[in-house]
Formats: sequence, C-alpha cells, structure tokens
Amino acid sequence: MSFRDDNDEGRDLRKPFLQTGSWYRMGSWQSSIMGSSTQAIRDGSISVLFCVLIAALGPIQFGFTCGYSSPTQESIISDLKLSVSEFSLFGSLSNVGAMVGAITSGQMSEYIGRKGSLMVAAIPNIIGWLAISFAKDSSFLFMGRVLEGFGVGIISYVVPVYIAEISPQNMRGSLGSVNQLSVTIGILLAYLLGLFVNWRVLAVLGILPCTVLIPGLFFIPESPRWLAKMRMTEEFETSLQVLRGFDTDISVEVHEIKRSVASTGKRTTIRFADFKRKRYWFPLMIGIGLLVLQQISGINGVLFYSSNIFSAAGISSSKAATVGLGAVQVLVTAVATWLVDKTGRRVLLIISSSLMTFSLVLVAIAFYLEGVVSQDSDLYSILGIISVVGLVAMVTGFSLGLGPIPWLIMSEILPVNIKGLAGSVATLLNWFTAWGITMTANLLLSWSSGGTFTIYAVVSALTIVFVATLVPETKGRTLEEIQSSFR
Repeated sequence: MSFRDDNDEGRDLRKPFLQTGSWYRMGSWQSSIMGSSTQAIRDGSISVLFCVLIAALGPIQFGFTCGYSSPTQESIISDLKLSVSEFSLFGSLSNVGAMVGAITSGQMSEYIGRKGSLMVAAIPNIIGWLAISFAKDSSFLFMGRVLEGFGVGIISYVVPVYIAEISPQNMRGSLGSVNQLSVTIGILLAYLLGLFVNWRVLAVLGILPCTVLIPGLFFIPESPRWLAKMRMTEEFETSLQVLRGFDTDISVEVHEIKRSVASTGKRTTIRFADFKRKRYWFPLMIGIGLLVLQQISGINGVLFYSSNIFSAAGISSSKAATVGLGAVQVLVTAVATWLVDKTGRRVLLIISSSLMTFSLVLVAIAFYLEGVVSQDSDLYSILGIISVVGLVAMVTGFSLGLGPIPWLIMSEILPVNIKGLAGSVATLLNWFTAWGITMTANLLLSWSSGGTFTIYAVVSALTIVFVATLVPETKGRTLEEIQSSFR
C-alpha cells in the first residue's frame, strides 16, 4: 500500500504520526528520531511488539508492588517496630489505592487516552516508592503504599485494553497475555532482589520500571480505536498504519472500526439504567465474574505471604522457595502466552481452575494432617514437601489461565461505548476483592491453614462451573465481532 491516502490528495500517512507530540504530537527532536527508525519498524508485527514491550513496563511495576511485601516482612516489622496486623494493613493498602485508581481509570482513559493514563499512573508510583524508601515510621510507609496502589489500579485496566486495541486478531491472545507475564516478572524481580538488598534499597529499585515507561510512551502510537471513537480520523488511520506496517492495506480494518464506533458520539454518556440491556450487562457480568473469582481463589494471599506459608510448612529456606515459586509463575505464564491463541481462552481457564482446585485440596489436607502429627516424625517432613508441591501446582494452574485470561477477556468483550465505565467497575471489584483477600490472608492462616486453603479450593471449583456455563470463546475474532455478538 502507498503511504499516500487516495481520499486526501496525496496526504502522507506517516506525517501526522511523525509530527505529533505529548500524547499524539511529537516535537522536532522526537520527529528526527522516529524518522530515522521508521525503516526498522515497518513490519507491523515488530511495531506492535515494540508497543507491547513499552506498555508491559506498567505491569512489571504492578508485579513488583505485589511481590514487595513477601521478602521484606520480617525486616520492616523489625526496623519500624510494626505488629503483624500493621504489616497486614501495609500489604493491603496497595489494594485500597488501586480501588481509587480503578474508579478513575476508565473515564481517565476515555478523556486523555490510553497513553496519557499510563503517564499519569507512573507519577504516583514513583512518589510512593520514594516515600517507602525514606519511611521512618508507619505513616510514610502507608502513604507510599496507597500511592503505589493508585498507579497500579490505573495500569491494571489501561494496559490490557491498550494491548487488545492495538493487536491484530490472530495475535491478540498472545500479546494480551504479555500483561500477566509482565506482572509475574515484576513479582519474581521483587522476590529475587529481596534476597540481596534491604527493604529500603528494594523500594528505590521499584522506581525503575516507571522511569523507563514515561519516556517510552513518547515513541509509541495511541490506540487507533480510541482515536476513532474521539473522531480523530487522521490520527486514527495513521496510528493503525504504523501498527500494521506501512506496506499493509488497512482499508478493511479501518472500515470495521469506523462502523463499530459510528453509533456512538465522541463522548457518549452511558447511564446505569442502560445496563439493563443484555448487550451491556451480560459481558459486564462475565468480566466482573472472572476478575472477582480470580482473586477469591486466594492467589494474592499466597503470593504476598508466601515466605510465611513456606515457613509454616517446615521449609527452612523459605525465601529461596519463594523465589522458586516466582520463577515457576513466570515460566508457566510464558507457556500460557504461547498457548492462548492456539487452544482458546475457555479451555485454558477450565484446565487452570481444575488444577488449582486439586492442588488447593492437596495443600489443605497436608496442613490438616500437620496439626496432628509430631514435628519430629518423618511424616511431618513429607507433609511439608506435599504442601510446597501443592502451592507450586496452585501457582502453575493460576498462571496457566486464571491469571492472564480474565484481563484479556475483559478487554475483548466490553463494548467500546461502555468500556470506560464498565471497565472501571470490573477493575474496582477485582481490587476490592484483592484487598479483602490480602487483608484476611494472614488472619485466616493464623486461624487454620487447612481451613484457609479449603475455602480457596471451593472457590476454584465454582470457577470451573462459571467458565463452562457462561464464558464465550473469543479466539480468532475481531473486537468488533466479539462485541456485536452480545447484541
């Protein structure tokens, strides 16, 4: 395809992109950089992959926040003289901040775009980590955690939506799963670095993903679907052309996207009464259901307090075991990223939930038996090993489907004109549930480790039923086809 648009008297399609700055328009120095690198990213797949890698810095920050509390619990409690309840509050405050971020994320991304929202999200993350690193008492510690959470709440919604909206349909599943893969990488980095540096230095290192994300956003295009919704036709076609490659004919995709947004205004107001229509409430119910069940499975309780759980299971090197758990999570999520466009979303979700149910039952039984067996017996050691194997199997199952796929499906099924409001609601409920699990995990484990994992196992079993009866398959379909199917 020529770089010129036949409908606009030879307009060069590259020109608006190369001349755009802040969110869309770039200054002259950025223009020269992009001009020299245009030849290198003419292939659409490379261009989309580059955009995904930049956006993935946000979920790495997300994962680092989740993983930070596990290797630092003992040292923070010791240095700042905190109680276990105060540290549990610290661990859960990121979820409180994320709830506030989730409320604003949908509408923010509709008004200033996906890139603008990520830029906003990066700033409180940086301030939050600095507040934690310099904390002399619990007040700065708590404030920093809330600020981190606010940024993460925005990131958790915006990144999967941005990736889904820029990806071609045959790559959307794999590229969308990069979101969760990046979260697991962030968790592993927190676990691994926590072995070698103290909690203050670890907090300083937490700044790095966002400090790279901010300049990186200037070198990737805005979501073409958001630009189309905003009636920014020239920027929309230019963004899509850059993403698909300058030699690719985008006319069919342009027509589909324009037709999809034709019935909505530039900033269509959706009222809660509109959610009585099945085309709106049904995809929202599926999105909320998956994101809530993802958290009630107890994954955040396991990841936030994995070192303590391993200690309770009789593992002497609990921090090393936690790093191993993080490594398993990264590897399995990478496998899921490869599989999701081959096997489909539903199959992976059912396999994932089934494996989690089995492993959680195994862990629960092991902890129940540990309570009645002498700690000096060989059976007690064997039960400790079974507990660790079960936890690894649980994380493996989660990483295979229930971790990456709910965010992917949420970004695929919500209609474009309700995505901001509905996405905020779904993300808010996900973080509210995560807060509840994080806040209660330590208390539940103190009450009964076996009972705690029994509760999580029942939830995982219910997830199998939910997916089998309600969740549609979205593999190989365009976003416009998926969303129109709910009509």
